[in-house]
Amino acid sequence: MGRGECLAISGESGAGKSLFLRMVADLDPNDGEVSLDGVARASLPAHLWRRRAPYVAAESGWWAQQVHDHFAAGQLDRARRLAGQMGVGDAPFDGAVDRLSTGERQRLALVRALILDSPALLLDEPTGPLDPVSASRVEAVLLDRLAGGTVIILVSHDPAQGPRLGARRMRMADRRLAPESGS
Repeated sequence: MGRGECLAISGESGAGKSLFLRMVADLDPNDGEVSLDGVARASLPAHLWRRRAPYVAAESGWWAQQVHDHFAAGQLDRARRLAGQMGVGDAPFDGAVDRLSTGERQRLALVRALILDSPALLLDEPTGPLDPVSASRVEAVLLDRLAGGTVIILVSHDPAQGPRLGARRMRMADRRLAPESGS
């Protein structure tokens, strides 16, 4: 994949889509070789690789009780702006994580990855729990990132999402990727 390209992966639940993203992110053992901008995944400690290619899970983890504690002080203003672009108001940043809706948690987890300004994003169902208006706002932010050269690999059960993002589409079946028919 080249800069600014998107790959959308579809397939039945349990086919291995999330596992694939986790392997690319160096979260699960695998024998594959991955490189990004000429830097091999194997040449970096896992935590540094994940700064270059952050993985946003379908259900992201939260390690502190307050939302703002998940962002560095110097990143909080930018995080609030990005969240606003995706339809999340300012109030959630000053509250507890357990008070967030599923959709707010998903969008704020995406903000955590976006503020890294990494060259790639690995997104597992980034708009799965969102209503159509919120999903459209997230996709607008992703399109901006693609235009800026970010590589995005995403898993989606929405068959129209890949085309909206200009993505090459592949299908995962029995833990094997293959071009999606008509793609």
